[in-house]
Amino acid sequence: MDARLHLIGNPFAGKIVKHFVAANQEAASSALPAATQELVKIRASQINGCAGCLDMHTKDAAHAGETSVRLNLVATWREATVFTEAERAALELTEQGTRIADAAGGVTDEAWDRAARHYDEEQLTALVSLIALINAFNRLNVMTRQPAGDYQPGQFG
Repeated sequence: MDARLHLIGNPFAGKIVKHFVAANQEAASSALPAATQELVKIRASQINGCAGCLDMHTKDAAHAGETSVRLNLVATWREATVFTEAERAALELTEQGTRIADAAGGVTDEAWDRAARHYDEEQLTALVSLIALINAFNRLNVMTRQPAGDYQPGQFG
């Protein structure tokens, strides 16, 4: 598959993407657990069909020590016993935040309350920001048909 636009190495795309990356780095520096951050990015990328982000975030998570069992079960987290209640709340918020158009009203109060039981205000801000950012990255990659498979952990810093 050939990309419709080359986002890497394109000076104008680089100007835009660097702001997404900077926002992502700020959110990533929060107290939200790193494993949760990767699970959220993986789940949103699965929903959006973003091969590039799945390639990146599954490899980064594995490189950071995430188990293959948990990585393989992210898509079916409701039936899996390997995720904490906090991670399950984050994954539910991710799904609802990613599928806003599928449900009138967006994220339910119940999903928000479950997440708020496990994460403080800074962590919730980071979580919501990461969900929004990964959705933006997914859309850039899917619309421009960015190829996947060659990513190496840490490749982009």
